[in-house]
Amino acid sequence: MKPLLLSLLTSAVLMAGNFTLQSDDLKGQLTKTQEFNGFGCNGQNISPELHWSDVPKGTKSFAITVYDPDAPTGSGWWHWVVVNIPANVTKLPSGVSGKAMPKGAVEIANDYGTTAFGGACPPKGDKPHRYIFTVYALDVPKLDLKPDTNAPVAGFMINAHTIAKASLMAYYGR
Repeated sequence: MKPLLLSLLTSAVLMAGNFTLQSDDLKGQLTKTQEFNGFGCNGQNISPELHWSDVPKGTKSFAITVYDPDAPTGSGWWHWVVVNIPANVTKLPSGVSGKAMPKGAVEIANDYGTTAFGGACPPKGDKPHRYIFTVYALDVPKLDLKPDTNAPVAGFMINAHTIAKASLMAYYGR
């Protein structure tokens, strides 16, 4: 039994390989460009450029999430959830949210109540918040989710079909 378990764990790690998420816009910090415009913030609310590489074998689509675990809600804050990004797409340009998403991609309602990128807006004077950008390689070409699906349900469906994931973190305070 132990050799089989070890073999399965090793296979799972090998399948993930060096799956990596990067951004030419984010260098560890968000800027006014990615700050929300509303809720007391006055940023430009532009989604950052994201690109990923070393896609795991068997990937049929991608999902992206942006999550702030430091939001003073008791459950964090979902800033962006995108599903059904086709498997041949490995880059989202800056400002793509709400405008020119890849064909078939669905932006899910964020915690601001919009179906687009919702930038950073931590409370004034709070410590800088962590914004975790994650791309998920999924084993299905499509998740049957509508834009008004809430982020936790989308997260459940994403996690149920994840082959591998890659994250990067940026900070923002005001």
